[in-house]
Amino acid sequence: MNTVSEIERAISALSPSELAELYTWIDQNSPVDVQLKSDLDAGRFDDRIARALADRSAGNTQTL
Repeated sequence: MNTVSEIERAISALSPSELAELYTWIDQNSPVDVQLKSDLDAGRFDDRIARALADRSAGNTQTL
């Protein structure tokens, strides 16, 4: 598969279970998700998460 149109044709030929499997694979292998998981595992957001939870506990947040 060399082109987007070939990929689109292949995807359109998938069965519902194959399509679900593809979505799961994409979900688990998204570069954004991989980077986010790496950052979370490394604790890069711990301070921000702690502050957000403290703000919520103190009533310093509002419903979106």
